[in-house]
Amino acid sequence: MSQPLSNSARNQFKGTVSKLTKGMVNTEVILDIGDGKTVTAVITNASVDYLGLQTGSVAHALFKASWVILNRESDFKTSARNNFPGKVKSAKPGAVNAEIIVDISGDGKTELVAIVTNESLERLGLKEGVEVNALIKSSHVIIGTK
Repeated sequence: MSQPLSNSARNQFKGTVSKLTKGMVNTEVILDIGDGKTVTAVITNASVDYLGLQTGSVAHALFKASWVILNRESDFKTSARNNFPGKVKSAKPGAVNAEIIVDISGDGKTELVAIVTNESLERLGLKEGVEVNALIKSSHVIIGTK
């Protein structure tokens, strides 16, 4: 995972805008981040205009590690637009929370970071090699450009 913009978001993915669906107030932005993966964001129309987004634009999707929800169920329904299946690469408990790094590409090239409570770490049995789904609501995705 490259770190293209200086900020505090642990998850940053560079991609190309593949689709814009404009509504009255907000626009759904679909960013192709490669390997058949996309990130969906919902941002204001004013932000789309300010960033100059159009199909084919290069942009970055950012989201905080604490906004990632982890699930171990293989067959479930959710309202989260972004669902990245993967395997836990590492799980590091801290005093209160744990840092979970998830390999979402299968080859270690594309990872995302989640912060969960130590209680969730234990309850979900999160450890290296465990399959998980990383969920991020489209309203929690920030789009940036250089």
